Amino acid sequence: MLDTTPPAAHKPNRPTVGRWIRDHLVVVFGILALLFMFAPIANVVRFSFNKPEGKINLIWNQFSLDAWKDPCGASGLCDSLWTSIWIGVVATAIATGVGTLAAFGMSRHRFRGRGLANVLVFLPMATPEVVAGSSLLTLFLNLGVPLGAVTVVIAHVMFCLSFVIVTVKARLAGMDPTLEQAAQDLYADPTQTFWRVTFPLVLPGIVSAAMLSFSLSFDDFIITNFNSGSTVTFPMYVWGAAQRGLAPQVNVVGTGMLVIALTVVVIGRFVSSRRAR
Repeated sequence: MLDTTPPAAHKPNRPTVGRWIRDHLVVVFGILALLFMFAPIANVVRFSFNKPEGKINLIWNQFSLDAWKDPCGASGLCDSLWTSIWIGVVATAIATGVGTLAAFGMSRHRFRGRGLANVLVFLPMATPEVVAGSSLLTLFLNLGVPLGAVTVVIAHVMFCLSFVIVTVKARLAGMDPTLEQAAQDLYADPTQTFWRVTFPLVLPGIVSAAMLSFSLSFDDFIITNFNSGSTVTFPMYVWGAAQRGLAPQVNVVGTGMLVIALTVVVIGRFVSSRRAR
């Protein structure tokens, strides 16, 4: 006699708490990491709209646009900001120019000591800033160089050079050499090949290195503090102001720099996506 009883329907496994945690653990850690990174930035933006009762802008009191209407209201703030900007621009221009030439030389030419040079490039990046700053201070004092904006620029060029060389070298290493060979097969001379093929391909790496250099120069405090003399940059102004109470204008400048950085990143991504099409 045949069994006509229908088979039992398959019941799907009910999701358990442990399975949900296992499936979403990476997302949770990602969100926590983003909160950890952006919470201080959000706090800077928030307190740029605060109207503190006294000089200390650490406790939320009242929403206000006073600081945004008068960003130079805090004495000496804009002077230090412009000092940081022009020092960053000069140091970036020198480091980017010299570093790009060095990267081409170390990537495209073989010479005695090339391996040692490649190792020494990383030395300023691995040296603690306290050591680099005190070493430069000793050098300047021994040579009788007066401390000021010039010594700050020299110091910033020193540590920015390594980052430029490494960034541009990485770009050169990722280039397809057949593109340059194809240009030469089409009767382009070395100068035409460089300006019409090589340089446009390396340009994104050079721009990235320049942006990184400016960022490093703008926010450097330790090395600058050793070699600045009476010159006051924006990070040094913030450090000094923190001893007697930060003005909301400091948060305004920080928020402005954040907006500029985000704008540059968005434009860069837009240009990259347009080129990828």
